[in-house]
Amino acid sequence: MANRNTGGAFRGEEDTPANRKLIRPNLSEMADRYPTRSFAQRKQVPPEQTNAESYYYLKQMGAKTPMILVLTDGEKVHGWIEWYDKACLKVNREGAPNLLIPKASIKYMYKASEESGGSEADGNR
Repeated sequence: MANRNTGGAFRGEEDTPANRKLIRPNLSEMADRYPTRSFAQRKQVPPEQTNAESYYYLKQMGAKTPMILVLTDGEKVHGWIEWYDKACLKVNREGAPNLLIPKASIKYMYKASEESGGSEADGNR
């Protein structure tokens, strides 16, 4: 007659429970066989701010480089940059009042020494 064990399975009288060994693979062998994706291979996200703008302003401020700022309406402002912040530039001018110009109103700027070079016609700065 079949006996019922505690696990709910039926077993015959001649079947005896055997010692079973759990076989686990060696983890180091598994790592060699199936390499995981490395995080070093991912592309790095570019930084939000490169500080190139700050470096440029500081360089021009230190040398008091004469600059020409072309505003969005086409007006040119001659002077040198005294200081800057996140939203505006302060431009000193000779024989004229100093100006505080919002960066949003500046179309582009260049060194005054580049104006006489004739590079203005090709548009490359």
